[in-house]
Amino acid sequence: MAGAPDERGPGPAAGEQLQQQHVGCQVFPERLAQGKPQQGFLSSFFTNNQKCQLMLLQTLETRLNEAQVLYVSLQKQFGERQSDRTCPRKGRGSTSKGWPLECGVPEFGDPYVKLLLDAMKHSGCAVNRERHFSCEDCNGNVSGGFDASVSQIVLCQNNICNQAHMNRVVTHELIHAFDHCRAHVDWFTNVRHLACSEVRAANLSGDCSLLNEIFRLHFGLKRHHQTCVRDRAIRSILAVRNISKEVAQKAVDEVFESCFNDHEPFGRIPHNKTYARYAHRDFQNRDRYYSNI
Repeated sequence: MAGAPDERGPGPAAGEQLQQQHVGCQVFPERLAQGKPQQGFLSSFFTNNQKCQLMLLQTLETRLNEAQVLYVSLQKQFGERQSDRTCPRKGRGSTSKGWPLECGVPEFGDPYVKLLLDAMKHSGCAVNRERHFSCEDCNGNVSGGFDASVSQIVLCQNNICNQAHMNRVVTHELIHAFDHCRAHVDWFTNVRHLACSEVRAANLSGDCSLLNEIFRLHFGLKRHHQTCVRDRAIRSILAVRNISKEVAQKAVDEVFESCFNDHEPFGRIPHNKTYARYAHRDFQNRDRYYSNI
């Protein structure tokens, strides 16, 4: 399993200090024994698992109606459902599918995730939300992980707090899942295999985007993206392997050039969502292009 340091995306200043403390997405976070979670007054209305499931629906853009139903159900429980008077059904402010933005439902789907889901399906590893994703409580500050033993992505519901963070974690872990699908990756005994997937995940998931680096107060001009990818790959390896920093650095150095330049399935480094949309369009046109040769 592989992972990247935790990113929540741009958010309130109050969350930035906490963000710096998070270890991130692991190859495999230690899964806690499933028991009855402790619930406070507010959590009895709106649990971490419900929030995680809702954010996952939005990230995957599964069935929009299903997301709408879940959203309204949660609003009912929380006592904050907007009335028809303040929640117009048509006209200005509505999405193309008739769901009003004023009601608080954000745009569904993430371009990074859409491409990766298509690539997984194209490689014979179609992703099913119920089968391949699990929202669970995790130890420490882990955000998520890929459990290669059961081909399942674990989302740490107690640590993922907003939609941007969920998008980044799912993207990162889907890159590991894609590597697991297309290659014979020895996650647990070959640190070079792990290092390669960590380099690719840090490089292609947007972890090292300019905006994210600015919010981390990391600045640099010359080869800053490469430096960020290398550092985050090393941090991720150290988070899941009981090895020295020198061994992790050596593994990353040995695979960095080839794995950094492996941009599949994006075909390029998607520095932002616009690049990811272009990459998705190009991926969808690949078969059409080759069929005409």
